[in-house]
Amino acid sequence: MKKILIIIMLIIAFKANAQTNLQLHYDFGNGRKFLTSTVEMFKPDTLGSTFFFVDFNYNAAGPTEGYWEIARELKFWKAPFSVHVEYNGGLNALLPLQFNNAYLLGGTYSWNSADFSKGISLSAMYKMIQGNDSPHNFQLTGVWYVNMLKDKLSFTGFADFWREKQSFIGTSYVFISEPQLWYNVNKAFSVGTEVEFGYNFGGSGMNICPTLGVKWNL
Repeated sequence: MKKILIIIMLIIAFKANAQTNLQLHYDFGNGRKFLTSTVEMFKPDTLGSTFFFVDFNYNAAGPTEGYWEIARELKFWKAPFSVHVEYNGGLNALLPLQFNNAYLLGGTYSWNSADFSKGISLSAMYKMIQGNDSPHNFQLTGVWYVNMLKDKLSFTGFADFWREKQSFIGTSYVFISEPQLWYNVNKAFSVGTEVEFGYNFGGSGMNICPTLGVKWNL
């Protein structure tokens, strides 16, 4: 079922002439040492934009964890504010562990430079985490991109801060940020790195997990 869903999303992305890329990272984080693949799509249109990504982690036997998010920015006006609607969820085959369905609704402010060499978006959202002991929460998200050196170097990433009751580590607040730095060999192929900064994400306290990666713009 997961394979069918991914194939359907990829077909939609290609038919919509969307900006789609495939990434492969090797994670050097403590206790990790695994590969992660990411399929990412962004598609602007006259009523806003659609974004999704699908992550899979792998060990020697195959995929061990899957996670995806899909978000829609919707607006009927020219102001840089939009309505934000989002879903995310996933599975971990090793524990086994399910990432509860999360539904988000809020607003986004977006800014891009005149030449679209850099931009940022800031979102404030209500977050309903289905099945959580405390399902009604909030999330703040920032996303950025900066293209430098005549587009040979790209600095991109996001930061999320949200409330989610996690009894197993005794906390209700989570932070994660994943800045990426890419050297664009050409328009189709890039090499670079990602560093995951997580606080109370998958465990208590701060964890820093660097990767080496390649990216193919489809």
